[in-house]
Amino acid sequence: MEFALLGFLTGLSLILAIGAQNVFVIEQGLKKQHVFLVCLICAISDFILIFLGIFLFHYFTEHFTPTIELILNILLLIFLIHFIYSKIKFFNTQVTINQNSHFYEKKNVILKTLGFTFLNPHVYSDTVFFLGNFSKNLLIIEKYFFGIGAAAASFLFFFSIGYLSQYFSNYLNDRNIWKYINIFIILFMFLITIYILRDIFKFL
Repeated sequence: MEFALLGFLTGLSLILAIGAQNVFVIEQGLKKQHVFLVCLICAISDFILIFLGIFLFHYFTEHFTPTIELILNILLLIFLIHFIYSKIKFFNTQVTINQNSHFYEKKNVILKTLGFTFLNPHVYSDTVFFLGNFSKNLLIIEKYFFGIGAAAASFLFFFSIGYLSQYFSNYLNDRNIWKYINIFIILFMFLITIYILRDIFKFL
């Protein structure tokens, strides 16, 4: 069980850093839009990537690391530019809390969640590469416990920030407050875009 605790604390320390994916989860919680679905997709995705890293770490690092990181950076850059553009385009649109969501909106949220998860190189660096490298010398049963602990940290983190944001949204049903929230999201995503561009130029 000590390896499960080790995995939990290691995974939690990695995921606590605020990134584009976490900001998106918080935003969905504030809007009360498909919070459970968004948190579940993020947590299950982390679960898959954590165990992928634990059992395939050497294969990825020896053959595909630089190429995969460059491709993911380019894809994430395109994704972030589109996201920022859509935020600016609908900047003055009134946000309605507790609105009824239709199939198209749910599909759109699912695609955005998957985009922020699987197009984010830092998700791979944290789950696949760091946790895989960290656990490479453990015995097979210890790897399982370590992975379960790290995955539990992801589940706890995503559902916590998602539903805490949903709770606090009761105090944020104000158009001016949402303008400030959107300004923060746009600026934060813009900074991440610059950071991704810097990583891309390292390969050129």
